[in-house]
Amino acid sequence: MDKAAAIIATLIVGGLVAFQPPANALLARMTGDLGAAFFSLAFSTVIVGVLLVVAGDVGELRGLSGLRPEHLIGGVAGAAIVVVSLITVRSLGAGGVTAALVAMQLILSAVIDRLGWLGLDRDPLGAQGWLAIVLLLAGTLLMTTR
Repeated sequence: MDKAAAIIATLIVGGLVAFQPPANALLARMTGDLGAAFFSLAFSTVIVGVLLVVAGDVGELRGLSGLRPEHLIGGVAGAAIVVVSLITVRSLGAGGVTAALVAMQLILSAVIDRLGWLGLDRDPLGAQGWLAIVLLLAGTLLMTTR
C-alpha cells in the first residue's frame, strides 16, 4: 500500500475508533462492561476471521509455532483498550478517551521508534518530537478537564 492510501485508510479507521468507546458503553447497558467487551472483541474476531479466509492465506497461521510473548502484546492491548475505554468514556467523554489514548499511543510509539523495540529501526526523537509530546499532553489535559 502506498503512503497516501495508508494515510487515508488510517484516518478513516481513526474516525471509526472514535465511535468505539461510546458504542461499547451503550452495549454495556444491556450486557455489563465485561459482556460488552467480550462481544465487541468476539465480533471483531469474526470479522478478521472472515477477512483471513476471503482475502488472506489461512495457511500462514502455521507460523504460530514460533509464537513468543511479545507477539501477544497487540491482543492484550486490544482487549485493554476495549475494556478501559468503554468504562472511562462515561467520565471522560469520547473526546477525552480518544485524546488520552492517542496521546499515549503517540508518546510510546515515539519511544519505541527511538529505542528500536520490537524489530523497528531506531529513529531519533529530536526537538520536534519532544515538542509534540508536550503538546499532546497539553491537549489531553485540555480535553479531559472540563
